[in-house]
Amino acid sequence: MMYSEYPIFILGGGSNILFTKDYDGAVLKNEIKGIELQHEDTDHVYVKVGAGENWHQFVLHCIQHNWAGIENLSLIPGNVGASPIQNIGAYGVELDDVFWSLEAFHLFEKRIHTFTREDCEFGYRNSIFKERYKDQFAIISVTFQLKKKPIFHTDYGAVNEELEKMGVKDLNIKAISQAVVNIRSSKLPDPKIIPNAGSFFKNPEVPTEKYEALKLQFPNIVAYPLAKGTVKLAAGWMIEQSGWKGYRKGDAGCHAKQALVLVNYGNAKGVEIYELSEEIHQSVNKKFGVFLEREVSII
Repeated sequence: MMYSEYPIFILGGGSNILFTKDYDGAVLKNEIKGIELQHEDTDHVYVKVGAGENWHQFVLHCIQHNWAGIENLSLIPGNVGASPIQNIGAYGVELDDVFWSLEAFHLFEKRIHTFTREDCEFGYRNSIFKERYKDQFAIISVTFQLKKKPIFHTDYGAVNEELEKMGVKDLNIKAISQAVVNIRSSKLPDPKIIPNAGSFFKNPEVPTEKYEALKLQFPNIVAYPLAKGTVKLAAGWMIEQSGWKGYRKGDAGCHAKQALVLVNYGNAKGVEIYELSEEIHQSVNKKFGVFLEREVSII
């Protein structure tokens, strides 16, 4: 089969994809495995990981070896190969904080390229692989730069509160990981029980002026200041305020505990989930004048 003759879709864990129709092309399942400590220096270890490795299992492997940096990213579904494409992030940490390089196979040139952090052009849940190089590369491996001496990130969300609830006295990366697992498990439905793709929308970034205007109208609006005169708004809060939290139409719904998560309660078709997301998108835009961008890939 010549790659140039067929559309190619690289499937990893499939946790961030919504199929609304059959894919008209070839689907390749990435099962490249392996975790290898390549080298280390005074402060860091450099770990090369096959793109088909399960992300959370890799996090647990790092914790077992006391390699720090990705403990806040515990329990994120999917495989390692998707992590730089999406620039995954949670609880104050993003993939690009620990990224070193990756190897990717160009589907049309049929050769392997190496990408550095700068090459990847990381953004908020974004990278060059979702933009300029969309559908052109299959990621083979990712190399991470992890710390020997951890720097703890516990101020985002309810991490500190959960650590106190757990009775943690001596802070360590295993405790932070468990706190994140506890929080995510309490807020997010298990996709094995209730199918979902996690956060369906990105938290939108707006200019400070827009945020200040919204705050006058909605004093309780949830937001996080960013650099360069921008503010990140909590999409889940806006969806909830627009009346969608716990909404259900047939088997397509908005989760009762986290409005940012759309769920399939049984037999909803992909197009029904998409149509619900479109209704939510329009509703939030009408109420807040804010555009919600989907985090999930739509096929």
